[in-house]
Amino acid sequence: MILLKNKKESLKKEYIKKNTKQFNQVILALFSGGFATFSILYCVQSILPVFSKQFSLTPAESSLSLSSATITMSLGMLFTGLVSDVIGRKLIMSASLLTAAILTIICSMMNSWMSIVLLRSLTGLALSGVVAVAMTYISEEIHPNSLSLCMGLYISGNTIGGCSGRVLSSMLSEQFSWNIALMIIGCIALISSLSFLYFLPPSKNFLSASINFPKFLNHFYYQLKNPGLFILFLIGFILMGSFVTIFNYIGYRLILEPFFLCQSSIGLVSILYLTGVYSSPKAGILMNKYDKNNILIVSLLLMIIGVFITQFNELFIILFGLIIFSGGFFASHSTASSWIGSYSNISKIQATSLYLFFYYLGSSMFGTFGGFFWFYMKWPGISSFIIIMLCLGVFLSFQLKKNNY
Repeated sequence: MILLKNKKESLKKEYIKKNTKQFNQVILALFSGGFATFSILYCVQSILPVFSKQFSLTPAESSLSLSSATITMSLGMLFTGLVSDVIGRKLIMSASLLTAAILTIICSMMNSWMSIVLLRSLTGLALSGVVAVAMTYISEEIHPNSLSLCMGLYISGNTIGGCSGRVLSSMLSEQFSWNIALMIIGCIALISSLSFLYFLPPSKNFLSASINFPKFLNHFYYQLKNPGLFILFLIGFILMGSFVTIFNYIGYRLILEPFFLCQSSIGLVSILYLTGVYSSPKAGILMNKYDKNNILIVSLLLMIIGVFITQFNELFIILFGLIIFSGGFFASHSTASSWIGSYSNISKIQATSLYLFFYYLGSSMFGTFGGFFWFYMKWPGISSFIIIMLCLGVFLSFQLKKNNY
């Protein structure tokens, strides 16, 4: 009896609790890692018109600089979680960040469009090791009572990184060139990667496991046939696809009449992403008080309202609509992503990987496909496409609520 008690105590998990030194180190490390990851990933989004001009590309072709990275990242996330089960969470995240930073520096030296797309594809593949594993590290190491808050703060850090990358690239490309912009962003990401490596505490609750590929595939099948999880995967697909599409093509709208904004001004639109710094942790707090379904539905409706507001041809009204849209997006993503763990009884990292696979697959598909709506119908076409998809997201959220999955 005593031996059994001791064995249970030895298997007891050592969670990192809020208001401790280690909790603060995790937040700082994940902020650095998220900053590096998303500044690298999205630094090209605000300069898509620059690529169009320099390489004589259509908006859809220019969007490949982003879509090529997100598609390889989504594919890589299906397997990097499996690798991290063997070699550990911190090691794979650190190696991935350093590799992506170096690839970005190399990309800045290229002057061939095919070379740029290829290097961006490799960069996305490298970043998959961070994006797929970070959320699993949080779910394993952070105390359940602080999990929603930590997830929200992590997403906020991602938001600041994505915003900074977009703003820096647009301003630096206008003052110098896109090559200089990517070079500087790559160097900043390299420093952030080293900070991540230094501050992140080693895993305490990680248990190494050997690779069992048939079991790995069975777990994927199990996650996909879970109706609640599959609906959340589809919602993630819609969320990120809608978000990337609207910000991919807003720059093309704002350089035309009646706005005629310069490149640096278009980059400053990315500051609106900072609404996620508030809405992501706020959604995490609200989830502890209210029904997650209701929070998700309201957040999706906010996104739809935001898209409707952008139909006006007044700059400040458009910006207000983008603020509403962005706030709803980050609250929706924070709610859906933190919900994944409660639906998955086995291999939570694979459930997270699948959610993120669909999430970034939506970014890749919508981000490029949206170019056709822009080509034929300009902003009304983009808006109609996004609103239809978000309405589908609301319907799926009601299905979650109705069936109580």
